[in-house]
Amino acid sequence: MRIHNRWFQLSAAVIAMVMIANLQYSWTLFVEPLRQSTGWKLSGIQWAFTLFVVFPTMLQPLQGWLIDRMGPRLFFSIAGVLCGIGWSTLGYVSTLPRFYALYVLAGIGAGLVYGGAMGMTLKWFSTRRGLACGIVSAGFGGGTALFIPLIAYLIRELGYRSAFLSTGVFQALVLLIIAQFLRHPPVEAVPIETGSTLAGRKSLGRHHFTTGEMLRTPQFYVLYLAFVAMTTGGLLVTANVGPMAHTWGIGPAALALATSLNALANGASRMLWGWVSDRIRRELTAGVAFALHAASLLLVLTVGRWSGALFAITLTLAFLTWGEVFSLFPAILGDYFGARHATSNYGVLYSAKGVAAIIGGGLAALLYEQFGSWSACFYGSAALALLASVLAFGLRPAAAAQGAEARYRAGTPLTRAISITQGLAARGR
Repeated sequence: MRIHNRWFQLSAAVIAMVMIANLQYSWTLFVEPLRQSTGWKLSGIQWAFTLFVVFPTMLQPLQGWLIDRMGPRLFFSIAGVLCGIGWSTLGYVSTLPRFYALYVLAGIGAGLVYGGAMGMTLKWFSTRRGLACGIVSAGFGGGTALFIPLIAYLIRELGYRSAFLSTGVFQALVLLIIAQFLRHPPVEAVPIETGSTLAGRKSLGRHHFTTGEMLRTPQFYVLYLAFVAMTTGGLLVTANVGPMAHTWGIGPAALALATSLNALANGASRMLWGWVSDRIRRELTAGVAFALHAASLLLVLTVGRWSGALFAITLTLAFLTWGEVFSLFPAILGDYFGARHATSNYGVLYSAKGVAAIIGGGLAALLYEQFGSWSACFYGSAALALLASVLAFGLRPAAAAQGAEARYRAGTPLTRAISITQGLAARGR
């Protein structure tokens, strides 16, 4: 079925993102039951999470290149099959290598959905791009809030194996249905002049950069480093919140509450900061949010361990200042490098999440086992978040005229009047 309406396509992409959210954000609920049932070490289990993130993100450039050229329907259908098989059968293997292989299989499916959905959003939305990216990524960041109580119940009453199986089958079926409605726009959503240059070079914001062209710009590497630095802390908490609660004596009820609130805050963060970035400079928005995340991580370590309520509150703050990574970075990427090759370009940038997963997942668990404390992990993650904030403040907006036009179209009468005045002044100079 061909429905070429950008809000319909966005809604369908959000549903698809909700269906893969559990694969990452409910993971922490399974860690302790797995450890108790199998006798595997914490680090051994958490390396599965690391591999789940690393393999799909490293494949994102290739997946994005294919989706850009062949469309999302086929690859979302394949994703439904991979997610269903991988996630549903995780509870029925007895060795870590098989466990890793199945979780990676599910991760590849999730990567197809995530990269494809973000690429579609960048193509369909040339204005309100921050909000649109925030909405679709909120499906991934916040979607699991719908399932956390159910998954916690299934694990408690029926065991983690049944929880894996039932949620895996359901998610796969929904993905297969949604895939049949997804399309790229018939015409590029962002009318950028591909021949535009500045001082003999292709100008950011005025050219549809191919992936190779993007890789020859210094801005890409600043974004990549900031992505790694900022993503580490959130993945540390995502993967290890269950073990942290166990270490600090936080009960199962408080953990379930914290996990649900984390998902809601994660989703809200993506929409909130994305919306803000449409109205002020995205780089400024990122710098402020990243600094607040560093402070929130320190609050989790110093205050969150005192009680279950404080544990939930401080974690909520950490996710409320972290989820914007997945709306601001794709929006900035689209602003800088255009939409025509958005899926493959974002796939390359998104591989930074795989690097962060190595630090925040497996290595963090090894540090905890070595020192018996989460302090080094939190202090290191907070320092990286501050580094990301500094890098974001150092970036400059691309194609200021285009950004002013976008704000004019989405703004109030007052902001439109200001934009017109600024434009006349610029012409006068």
